[in-house]
Amino acid sequence: PSAFIIIPEMLRKQFGDENTYRRYYPDMKKWLMYMWNTHSKDDLVLKDTYGDWCVAPEEGTNAIWTNDPKRTTDGGLLAASYYYYCLTLMENFAKLQKLDADVKLYSDLKARVFIAFNRKFFDAQKGHYGNNTTTANLLPLTFGLVPADKRHSVFQKIVERTGEYGNHINSGIMGMMWIMRGLSDHGRPDLAYTLATNRTYPSWGYMIANGASTIWELWNGNTADPLMNSWNHQMLLGDLLIWYYEYLAGIKSDNQAIAFKKVIMNPIFPDSLKFVDASYESKYGTIKSHWTKERDKFTWNIVIPPNSSALVYLPANDVSRVLEDNQPLAEKKGLSIKGQEKGRVLVEIGSGSYSFVVMLLSKKPTATLYNRKLNDKGSYPELLLPFNG
Repeated sequence: PSAFIIIPEMLRKQFGDENTYRRYYPDMKKWLMYMWNTHSKDDLVLKDTYGDWCVAPEEGTNAIWTNDPKRTTDGGLLAASYYYYCLTLMENFAKLQKLDADVKLYSDLKARVFIAFNRKFFDAQKGHYGNNTTTANLLPLTFGLVPADKRHSVFQKIVERTGEYGNHINSGIMGMMWIMRGLSDHGRPDLAYTLATNRTYPSWGYMIANGASTIWELWNGNTADPLMNSWNHQMLLGDLLIWYYEYLAGIKSDNQAIAFKKVIMNPIFPDSLKFVDASYESKYGTIKSHWTKERDKFTWNIVIPPNSSALVYLPANDVSRVLEDNQPLAEKKGLSIKGQEKGRVLVEIGSGSYSFVVMLLSKKPTATLYNRKLNDKGSYPELLLPFNG
């Protein structure tokens, strides 16, 4: 299974584990090449068993998964997507070990798979992959199989498809592993937040509303056939917890300084969410992110552990609106202002505790109005900075 290759990469990025992928590299390569030599056809490995497991059936039924062909993703597309992803990971493992011949091997195979995949699965006239399920479009987009000039249109298919199902989860576990991050990375964190906070079927909120205290194995765990219906099963969690930490709290490890040696602090700010309080135990110590939104200001308390640093994305268009420890940001020593990007002020900080405040209310709206709402108590508009990420 592809987990044999994916797990060592997770251990490397999250914890700085450089041993696991090196120890098992020969076996991972042996498995990858066995799959290619035994199961590839026309430059694609299409072998699949379970498909996009547990796409939600219609509400109120005792079915385990849907029989709707419009929501059933081709298992060959799933297998080929993940095989390409494994080639990408193995190429990087080979680079880290300076195995130049292997780097070329994986790179050449990737090029062949890329061409074959798009030839077989991409509908150029309609601009989608496979039969246009969310998963069929999401996996190629996530794994780098979509040509650069097609990425926006393919992402729009994901948004449209989600809308067709009332902005609810409409994929199985293969798509759910990437849906929250995929929506956020491509400009729709608001839609990801909707999926996270839905309370009608199918959703995590629906489980809670029907008495769940842990994640069910099935979206319809309250009505499904009890023969396969665990009430304590994490597979339907998808990438929700990752999204909580990396996108709501904004705690993400820099890809160039793994294991949180350098932290990227860049949350999204959904309109209806007023605060987040999170901490993560990294190998260097505790990272904390606690932000609150009020009518006139945004407050963000951050803790970075020893021997780590962070790049902080503050939701402000102007440095003059930002305080740190009650002092103007521009006058603070011990940190470095790195400029501005997409409505955020970028600040590099070292280890320690920080308290940032961004002043939001203005009676002289000379700056760009990102989200303008009438103030019921006066004639001035409320100036809000881009809290949708």
